[in-house]
Amino acid sequence: MSDRENPKLNQIVSTSKSLFWKFGIKRVSIEEICQEANVSKMTFYKYFSNKNELVKHLLRKITEDALKDYNNIMNQEIPFKEKVKQSIQLKLDGTNELSQEFYEDLHKNADPEIMEFFNQIVHQNVQTIYKDYINAQKKGDIRKDIKPEFILYFLNHIYDMARDEQLIKLYESPGDLIMELTNFFFHGILPCK
Repeated sequence: MSDRENPKLNQIVSTSKSLFWKFGIKRVSIEEICQEANVSKMTFYKYFSNKNELVKHLLRKITEDALKDYNNIMNQEIPFKEKVKQSIQLKLDGTNELSQEFYEDLHKNADPEIMEFFNQIVHQNVQTIYKDYINAQKKGDIRKDIKPEFILYFLNHIYDMARDEQLIKLYESPGDLIMELTNFFFHGILPCK
């Protein structure tokens, strides 16, 4: 059963997303989620054994939705450069609402279980993107002089760079840094025409 088919589960998930995005993961308690969602703790525990399970559910749902949107972009019959622009906008839309607290809780202060889970999801998504970029390179949409392994390496390390405290200080928000890295990557791989 999806979240949308279950109003109480949907309320817990949407409320927790709002609270986590605004205040970070660590500062939000199960009690606060239940109170804001107008559900009992018993209802919460019917769906999630603890807050980590809720966070993992939320991250899975968000990344699945984002990957679906990304695949929809890549399946369009439009020039690759336009696909890249739409992918950047998708990334921007996904990071606009993130607070510094959420970003730090996910990337720096995360529970090891959540960090491992998030890294697995990121790795899977990077592999999907990597395959798309290999195909784009074969079609001449990406510079031929770039090694596909470098593309994968860079995609994997965008997240490391996004955690770099010196870089973070240069930007007003985590979303701004992520977009800068994404723009640099995408525009650096496109062929000059």
